[in-house]
Amino acid sequence: MARAESRIVLAVIAVFVALGGIASSIRGLLYESPALVHIGAYAMVLGVACFVLLLRPGKGAGK
Repeated sequence: MARAESRIVLAVIAVFVALGGIASSIRGLLYESPALVHIGAYAMVLGVACFVLLLRPGKGAGK
């Protein structure tokens, strides 16, 4: 049970990383900063990928 709760907490953190990446990308687009757009895009991809991997059901999920 504790393992599942920690995965959920890490998934929530990953969602906030993705949201921060979206905000960073938008800010970079508004202020014409290509570096900020790239960093935001990487953070968004990393956050979404971690979210998907952390909430993927394991082998014993159906029991």
